[in-house]
Amino acid sequence: MDFITQWLNGSLSGEFCFTVLVSMLPVVELRGGIPFGVAHGLPLPLAVMAAVIGNMLPIPFLILFTRRVFEWLRRHIPRLEGVIARLERKAESKKDLVQRYKFWGLLVLVAIPLPGTGAWTGALVACVMDLRLKSALPAIFSGVLIAGAIVSAITMGIVSL
Repeated sequence: MDFITQWLNGSLSGEFCFTVLVSMLPVVELRGGIPFGVAHGLPLPLAVMAAVIGNMLPIPFLILFTRRVFEWLRRHIPRLEGVIARLERKAESKKDLVQRYKFWGLLVLVAIPLPGTGAWTGALVACVMDLRLKSALPAIFSGVLIAGAIVSAITMGIVSL
């Protein structure tokens, strides 16, 4: 519990904040945030906390505003149509899992720490499916917690080697 004292007195606050920021990035998310935090001196519990916070911060905004942002980009920057269409196709390809299993499908999509999965993908799928925030957010958050446990186990396995 000494790490809590260190964090509260500010000696780990920079590493904590950087881990939050790294975990907010698409593709990197929590999968990269936890190893980043541990590699920069954060104890595993703080690295996980920072990574979960960072991974979840953009999710409500993505669910609520992605459609409107895509529409605006299509209207004002037509050159991005290919990128937007690719993102929508990616979400469409994951949609079957979520439609079939609802909460559990979205949770599994987010929980498996592999490329093409994660909270950003889950939020994009939720947006494409017009899922309400109150139904999508608990599934995504639960998936992030499970992914955090998996990535923590992998990180500590590598660190202990």
